[in-house]
Amino acid sequence: MKKACLLAVLFGLLLAGPQWAYAADWYFKPSKNNQPATTEPEYEALLNKYHGIWIGDPNEKNIYLTFDCGYENGYTDDVLDILKREKVPAAFFITGHYIKSQPDLVKRMVKEGHIVGNHSWGHPDLSKISDERYKEEIKKLEAAYTALTGRKDMKYLRPPRGTFSERSLKLADELGYTSVFWSFAYRDWLTNQQRGADFAYNSIMKRVHPGAIMLLHTVSKDNALALENVIEDLKKKGYTFKSLDDLMVHKHAQNLHW
Repeated sequence: MKKACLLAVLFGLLLAGPQWAYAADWYFKPSKNNQPATTEPEYEALLNKYHGIWIGDPNEKNIYLTFDCGYENGYTDDVLDILKREKVPAAFFITGHYIKSQPDLVKRMVKEGHIVGNHSWGHPDLSKISDERYKEEIKKLEAAYTALTGRKDMKYLRPPRGTFSERSLKLADELGYTSVFWSFAYRDWLTNQQRGADFAYNSIMKRVHPGAIMLLHTVSKDNALALENVIEDLKKKGYTFKSLDDLMVHKHAQNLHW
């Protein structure tokens, strides 16, 4: 009898649909020889279904800089200084801790024309929490951002740690958010394992590719030291730095799937 009940429960969960879908970690195969990165077809299909993005048009030499900001480590002002000098837009994905502890930096991001995205209030695994908790995590940060800046333009979401499920992507879409993953990243967030500006520069340059959505972390000293040279040299190679808003306009205009 107990076995029959267990089977019935499991079968019920399977029938329940996307909300019980297995959680996955975002995966992409890094670029080689500056060719576009790739990901699992199933992941790409889910992002397309729920209007998420992970890469731009691989036929155009555009780059989309995104930074995750869980906490401040003293380098974000330097990053913003470089972006201002180079006239490069970026998206900064912030948490509740960040907006509470660094309101002036968030206001500077907005003032200088950058996108401020939602990285959730408390940085949980969004694929494993309830619908109610999910909405609270997103809405609480959104409300704090509006209270601080007076703006209601928070519309991009980066799932903490890149974990997701069909349910979590669907919830983001229903809340009016575009889920933003990435086609470039490296282990830059380990503050006790920084390896110097040259390492950061080489890590970026050997894997950058047309349409790259680049994930960097502002806690990295190496990134702050290398960023200006990266931007200058990529411009020399014919790359243009654009915002996620530019990407979405192009994607919708062309009805493209990448």
